[in-house]
Amino acid sequence: MSRVIPEPSLLIDTQELQKQHYNKIADKYAKHYGDPTSQAYQERFVHPILFKGIDFSGKRVLEGMCGFGVIAQALVPLGASVTGVDISEEAIAIFKERWPQCEGLCRSMLDTGFESESFDCIIIESGLHHLHPRVDECVNEVHRIVKPGGYFCFCEPHAGSIFDIFRKIWYAADPKMFAANEKSIDLEILKKEFSSRFDYLEESYFGNIAFFLVYQSMMLRIPVAWKKYYAKTLFEIEDRIRPLQGKRLSCQVICQWKKKERYAGT
Repeated sequence: MSRVIPEPSLLIDTQELQKQHYNKIADKYAKHYGDPTSQAYQERFVHPILFKGIDFSGKRVLEGMCGFGVIAQALVPLGASVTGVDISEEAIAIFKERWPQCEGLCRSMLDTGFESESFDCIIIESGLHHLHPRVDECVNEVHRIVKPGGYFCFCEPHAGSIFDIFRKIWYAADPKMFAANEKSIDLEILKKEFSSRFDYLEESYFGNIAFFLVYQSMMLRIPVAWKKYYAKTLFEIEDRIRPLQGKRLSCQVICQWKKKERYAGT
């Protein structure tokens, strides 16, 4: 099936839309997603799978669409050299303030300006779904700048879940929190597109009650101070529900891909 290529003006507007959106909410985003309960959620439910089997010591890692630096927060203590890239000037300012030992650059993940095969690992957490209709362009750029045998790790809302039905309604009804081009990632289409260039190592689905009431506190307008009173209990509940969920009943997917040493396009 041939793809419909958007007009150039729409493509430019897509980037500008996200830039303006995150310049407005960068401070609030860092407050909610960087608080101790959200960090604990990441450490318990996301990072063990996202980073599975990777030795980051001495490795050069790119945190794409980095925001305030949730990946830097996890990997700097492990000895990684982390570079953060975000299109929002406000987000990069927060990243640099929090992680002065890291390089922070205000750039687009569609055209990073890095030399080819520059990074051992590229990680994008909840960023790809902000790039529609240009997700493929971002993954092409990831493939260009990651080393052969290097990793591309990402965590995103995925198409095909029951929650995605509600997510579409939620996104449309709440323009203060979501930009107009945001939507879930169709992982099956993405995997077909890049099957000749990446090996797919990990695909894990997660996200239920703690994901919403702890990690998504900003979207649900839950005061940060409230979360410490119920987070531990909800973590236990989420742990018990998670094995029963599967793709259809999960909010998010975690993927770990590895760039092939050689592929048909070389």
